Amino acid sequence: MPGLARIVVIEDEADIAEIIRLNLAAEGYEVQSFSSGREGLSAVTAAPPDLVLLDLMLPEMDGLDVCRAIKADPGAADVPVLIVSAKGKESDVVLGLGLGADDYIPKPFRVGELVARVKAALRRGSRRSIPAEPRLSYGQLELRPDAFSATLDGEPLVLTATEFRLLSLLAARPGKVFSRQQLMDKCIGEDVLVSERTIDTHLGAVRRKLGRLRGMICTVWGVGYRFDPEAAEEADEA
Repeated sequence: MPGLARIVVIEDEADIAEIIRLNLAAEGYEVQSFSSGREGLSAVTAAPPDLVLLDLMLPEMDGLDVCRAIKADPGAADVPVLIVSAKGKESDVVLGLGLGADDYIPKPFRVGELVARVKAALRRGSRRSIPAEPRLSYGQLELRPDAFSATLDGEPLVLTATEFRLLSLLAARPGKVFSRQQLMDKCIGEDVLVSERTIDTHLGAVRRKLGRLRGMICTVWGVGYRFDPEAAEEADEA
């Protein structure tokens, strides 16, 4: 039985919100529901929960804007966000993940699958992918896996939980090539059904946030990714 994790559901369809609430409450979770994007965002930033289930089509403030605002808030940026929406096109999935969402569940969904995705997101933690080293430092980039924090040029680097796990895993083993499947298993979860495109999207977001140091994350075509601090230095010199 899981611990009393707190989950915020932002969903404007009352019947769907109630189905989600009842099933998650039956699993032992504390669930709060909000029917508007603005109201839900205020609740999340005021007291960050353990997880957010977010619809995209919401009144007052749409789900993508809510997701963007959550991930821009230093206190809530590491809260896993699972998008639950009828907008199931690949472009919507990629956009949601690019904004920092950790998973995407299309409507209509099977309750059992949704509960499994929630459990997987809550289980993912430092023991699965964050190295034991208390500090990883590469020039102006510093990662603190033990504190789940990162800085770039001395300023906080805001990463989602999945982005931080991916960057920390790669940075802990510079030069080692990780396949997309390995990265998915270690940083997203073996029992979560997502495509390899998900890893590309998350690492694309990490690269954008690294700015001039984006070259540290190298694509090994046909295989996966590796971390190479010298690649960023070479790009700088060029």
